[in-house]
Amino acid sequence: MAQTKPLTDPLDPTRMASLKHWGKPPEADAEHPMRREATVDCGWGRLIFGQTYDDPARLAATLQEEQTGQRDIALYIRDPHLVLSHAPLGLFLDPSFTYRLDLSKYADWDSPPEGLIIRPVSPDDREAAINRIFLARGMVPAYHGFYERIEVSQCVMVLLALDAASGEVVGAVTGVDHKLAFDDQDDGSSLWALAVDPQATVPAVGEALTRALIGIFRERGRRFMDVSVLHDNAYAIALYDKLEFERVPAYCIKKKNTINEHLFLGPDPDEHLNAYARIITDEARRRGIGVEVLDAEGGFFRLTLGGRSVTCRESLSELTSAVAMSRCDDKAVTRRLLAAAGLRVPAQVEAADDGAVEAFVKAYRRVVVKPARGEQGRGIRVDLHALDEVRAAIDEARQVGDRVLVEEYVRGEDLRVIVIDNQVVAAAVRRPAQIKGDGTRTIRDLIAKQSRRRAAATQGESTIPVDAETHRCVNRAGYELDDVLADGVVLRVRKTANLHTGGTIHDVTECLHPTLARDAVRAAEVLEIPVVGLDFMVPDLEGPDYVAIEANERPGLANHEPQPTAERFIDLLFPFTRAYGT
Repeated sequence: MAQTKPLTDPLDPTRMASLKHWGKPPEADAEHPMRREATVDCGWGRLIFGQTYDDPARLAATLQEEQTGQRDIALYIRDPHLVLSHAPLGLFLDPSFTYRLDLSKYADWDSPPEGLIIRPVSPDDREAAINRIFLARGMVPAYHGFYERIEVSQCVMVLLALDAASGEVVGAVTGVDHKLAFDDQDDGSSLWALAVDPQATVPAVGEALTRALIGIFRERGRRFMDVSVLHDNAYAIALYDKLEFERVPAYCIKKKNTINEHLFLGPDPDEHLNAYARIITDEARRRGIGVEVLDAEGGFFRLTLGGRSVTCRESLSELTSAVAMSRCDDKAVTRRLLAAAGLRVPAQVEAADDGAVEAFVKAYRRVVVKPARGEQGRGIRVDLHALDEVRAAIDEARQVGDRVLVEEYVRGEDLRVIVIDNQVVAAAVRRPAQIKGDGTRTIRDLIAKQSRRRAAATQGESTIPVDAETHRCVNRAGYELDDVLADGVVLRVRKTANLHTGGTIHDVTECLHPTLARDAVRAAEVLEIPVVGLDFMVPDLEGPDYVAIEANERPGLANHEPQPTAERFIDLLFPFTRAYGT
């Protein structure tokens, strides 16, 4: 879309170097000393002049005051190692080169491109049209209202490149006058945030903007113009080489944030971890914690920082004792401990005696059969009525573990609560796999389609098996797998809400009842476990009633976004890095 402001008195490309209509601002008073601790607002963040800071700790503190969504840059740092020593987990040395152009030796180009207009930004320019280019290049756009304020600051300027035919903005660059910023005795200047629309059809937009900025600073009497460029930005480096910029030993420090995460995390480990391990190792690497993959297939890795090293298997770490793990691993033991602590648990009997099982089914009518030990829903059958169904489920469960439990079936929502370091971090409802009919596909085809969706969404961790349990659920609803499901009809094809068998998860942390939160923490304390996923059956998500079903010593933290499960896990392992989590 073209600019809303008409292009009055556009700048002829042959006169780009002078930009006389921009005006030559007055020089700073030479008698005034250089301003200390100088920073300049550039819209996308602050430019912090490191040479104006006497105290490395003060410079480190200034960088850490960066606003959310901004990208501050500190350049010209005399002792970068000292600055980093004051915040080694929060700051990093930017992998960039600094190039300098001696403006006294600059030669104008012989044949500037046609069809291009270079001019200063105006308060009437559409902010979205400019920021669109930065976003297209993966760069930080200026905050709202910045371009309307730009004329107030003579030390910062933004030049736009416009397609003369359409009037559309196709490029932008920011220039900073160091003399006006802090009375720089070296009479320097710098170029920042050069961005060109990747769809621009006019050639040499970046070069035109750079040369225009050179012309401005040369006319102002500046001695040089610097630019900081990432070491692997081959196109930009080629441009600066062409214009005869030269490398200078000036270093740049930035704050670690999600915007520049790829610059300080380093290369990914060669071994590919699953989603449950990866969410933890990614958070560790963000904080500067070393990651060593020990067994990618099993999800084992070691985290190291300074003299501290912790080995983990996904969310199970060395901080969980073998005793605590065994308490969770055996569901009968879990139930006894929670019941002894006054927490609500379902009735339960071990399936060692057929007479006891028959009496239990008669008393409770609807039951659950599950192995006493196991995970990921293997061997569990839910909502069984007939005694022959229960006996068949017991035989199947014995293929997973020797000891089998028969438990009272409790209706309600399947709630998973994550407790880390005796604090509730996340709560989510898990719902069984279901399909929705379209009037043309069979139930078997719909299951396969939904299974592919779940696999894609979970990196292969969640699929719907077409096994005896799926057959049972479909048959109980009155269907066969090869029946066509009517349009709009929703059918649950599993009874358990386990994510590994196609279940879905929905965050309910904000509406968790205080009683459930309190008792979840109490359960973790009873089990003496630092990280646990507690499974409750609840009739009302916002009510206090519940029945505690079991405890998982290795809960999947990746299932609970947007809650900060990985952040709190790393806080537990490396508490001195808490300030660098979210």
